[in-house]
Amino acid sequence: MPLIKSAKKKLRQDLKRTVHNKKIKEAFKKTIKKTKASPTAKNIVTAFSVIDKTAKKNLIHQNKAARLKSKLSKLIDNKSSVKKTETTKTKPKNKKIKPSKK
Repeated sequence: MPLIKSAKKKLRQDLKRTVHNKKIKEAFKKTIKKTKASPTAKNIVTAFSVIDKTAKKNLIHQNKAARLKSKLSKLIDNKSSVKKTETTKTKPKNKKIKPSKK
């Protein structure tokens, strides 16, 4: 048991984070299992979302997330029916204001 006040606080934080991370990982595993059992377009889109969220929170590595998404996309025959997730965001172009001629 920690004796120092900051160590006690760290222990409390770690316990809370562990419980939170376990819930997310369990939901992640259930979604993957459900998608593998019945690979419909809706299930795959949901699984992609859960995989991305889990990877964003560093509970799984980004390469593992990419690997899982690739495997799941191969399960469905018609790949065009599945929404592809885009990770790149486009920035709006700045318009230059020209001074008016007088």
